[in-house]
Amino acid sequence: MGIHTSLSARISGSSFLRYFSALLSALIAAMLCGGLNRFVGNGGCYLLFLTAVAFSSWYCGIGPSIVTVGIGTLGAFFGFIPRIHSFSVPSTTELVGMLMFVVSSGLIVLVGETRRRQNGTLIRAQGALEQQVQERTADLDTVNRNLRELSARLMQLQDDERRRIARELHDSVGQTLAALAMNLALVRNDVERLARTAATLNDSESLVREMSTEVRTISHLLHPPLLDEAGLASAIRWYADGFAQRSRIKVDLDLPEDFDRLPPEMETAIFRVVQECLTNIHRHSGSWIAKIHVRQRHDHVFVSIEDKGKGIPLGKQEEMASAGTPGVGIRGMRERLRQLGGTLEIKSAGHGTTVTVQLPAAEKPGAKALSVPGPAAAA
Repeated sequence: MGIHTSLSARISGSSFLRYFSALLSALIAAMLCGGLNRFVGNGGCYLLFLTAVAFSSWYCGIGPSIVTVGIGTLGAFFGFIPRIHSFSVPSTTELVGMLMFVVSSGLIVLVGETRRRQNGTLIRAQGALEQQVQERTADLDTVNRNLRELSARLMQLQDDERRRIARELHDSVGQTLAALAMNLALVRNDVERLARTAATLNDSESLVREMSTEVRTISHLLHPPLLDEAGLASAIRWYADGFAQRSRIKVDLDLPEDFDRLPPEMETAIFRVVQECLTNIHRHSGSWIAKIHVRQRHDHVFVSIEDKGKGIPLGKQEEMASAGTPGVGIRGMRERLRQLGGTLEIKSAGHGTTVTVQLPAAEKPGAKALSVPGPAAAA
């Protein structure tokens, strides 16, 4: 159907081609009649001309079809085999045959023209449908682009809000707690007069120290200052040491000492991926070790986080592979990396899980990562 429609469209596009094709089919039929008349008789010649009429009505239109019918009628009237100096009147049988040929040709032309008009209507409807599909596709692309821009903006606002909360905790609550600790220390110096309240003071000082440590820890976890000041390498080392102490999970960090600085948004994205993966290992995997490898090769940054835990169930892997509904953390990591042109791949063979990240390395901002204090000092 598609080939016939294409051929009909090509022939219908040119009036010259329509009449030329109809005339050519009629001449071919006449030549075949001239050669085969002695074998098939006039009946066979009528069939050949009816075939030419069917072709003309199917592909060329009503005008060229009438030309083909006229040529066929003239051929039947004067004889399919040219008779020089002979213009005898056809017999009654020949006239009946000519009449049946004309009537049959008329029916074929009528059917063919009806078919051509229906085909033209279908082609126009198809064109209108394709135009609507293109318009809907353009609208969908616009909506998807707006959603990507909104997602990037929301993540940027989230990072800014984390920085603001971390700064407020450090500058306001942290300073107030420090002043309270100093006041309590002064009171404790007068322990002889307040002997009966010494135990309460000791407990209060311990509570203040624990609260101050907790506030500093939360502030650093929300947005570690090392990430902005010293770079990704120092921030990951600090976080890995602190995570190992808090979770009792051994962290094997493979990070070059001369790892270069990256753009701020890329460093933030890699740090958040490491943070989310270590949290998932602590909560779900049951692994006693976590391995982190960070490498920068040519124009790409490669990060892998591996554990030796129980792995991800097969059903959950199929759901994640088929773009199902993974957890919020995984969606956030993938969306953050996609905004930077990177990819995230999760593999789990039933024993252990490996998360692999690949990011295109943009132009380096210049400075290399500085040395980082130990987790005790950071806390």
